[in-house]
Amino acid sequence: MGLFDLNMGSLKQHLSGQFLDVIEWLDDTRDTLAFRFPVMGQAITDKSQLVVREGQIAMFVAEGKLSQVFEPGSYTIGTKNTPLLSFFESILYDLNYPYKGDVYFLSTRQFTANPWGTPNPIMMRDADFGQVQLRGHGTYAYAIRDGEKFLRQMVGTDGLLTIDEINGQLKSEVIAGVTRAIAGSGISALDILGQTAGIESVVDEALSAEFMESYGVDVTRFTVVSITGNEALQEALDLRMKMRVIGDMNTYTKMKTADAIMTAAGNEGIGGAGVGMGVGFGVGNVMAGAIAGAQTGGIPGAPAAPTAAVPPPLPTEARYHYAGPTGQVEVGISQVVTLIQAAPDADHKVWQAGFSGWMAPSDVPEIANRLKNTPPPLPPAGGPPPL
Repeated sequence: MGLFDLNMGSLKQHLSGQFLDVIEWLDDTRDTLAFRFPVMGQAITDKSQLVVREGQIAMFVAEGKLSQVFEPGSYTIGTKNTPLLSFFESILYDLNYPYKGDVYFLSTRQFTANPWGTPNPIMMRDADFGQVQLRGHGTYAYAIRDGEKFLRQMVGTDGLLTIDEINGQLKSEVIAGVTRAIAGSGISALDILGQTAGIESVVDEALSAEFMESYGVDVTRFTVVSITGNEALQEALDLRMKMRVIGDMNTYTKMKTADAIMTAAGNEGIGGAGVGMGVGFGVGNVMAGAIAGAQTGGIPGAPAAPTAAVPPPLPTEARYHYAGPTGQVEVGISQVVTLIQAAPDADHKVWQAGFSGWMAPSDVPEIANRLKNTPPPLPPAGGPPPL
């Protein structure tokens, strides 16, 4: 035996001791997309086992080219294994020598809760509000569906690829997709603010097609947490939501009127008197209509329901247009006297149909007599009597 034959035999014996018994990836992380199995200097034999777990695929790369893709399962790697026979023959591989290639494992599970948000406002033209600004944020999820394309476009020669390395790129394209969807939707700004589901479906469909074509990645879930507008737009949306809650505007007006009357009746002093008169006298017809509506069941044009005999209403007192420190209002003579007594030193004027102009209350006999025969208001507790 020559020296050359001895050296080759020793080399074979040395290399045959570095066999790969099991090729597998036990992923204990939640953020790894691709992992290159360390096969450098190790030989794949007829007894080597390849184990691919659920949520993974394995890929053999030989001489710089993708040669074989393995779905979840357990494989015996040998020359008698039909799926691998053509592979080993194509690279003229000797099972007693180290494998001159790479074995990649890709995770095909979903990578969820990836946040997105618009760093700058999205400009859009609205028929009602003109140029408006919108901001949005939410989350998206994705999964590798085309391993071959993902390996070529995203992994390359990287031995360990995590989501942090690609999420920046994906996030930029998500925001670009949101911007295009909103700007080209043709939906009014208020509808976008109030109905994010429509935007979600448009963006989800567009991104899934784009990501699959470019990276072999499927957007499995796209969520809009919120879309907000500038101040004027947000106020308009709030008003619309209130109107939807209120429903019947006529019923709402009657309810608020009744609340205002009760509130004014509980207030003391000139402020309460002014509010009570301004609201009370101005909404008499509204309250009468509400009562009539209740009697007829709220049906326009329906005859009034029969009622029991009741006495006629008491005659109303004379009414005047009053102008003073509280403003101008039409009130009865009793309220005129109350307002004058509340501010005796102020300038008070009254007017009634038939007057030549505004007159001082002392020049109107009916009011002057009431002022003489009405006791002054009580002094404040603990204070001196009024001058």
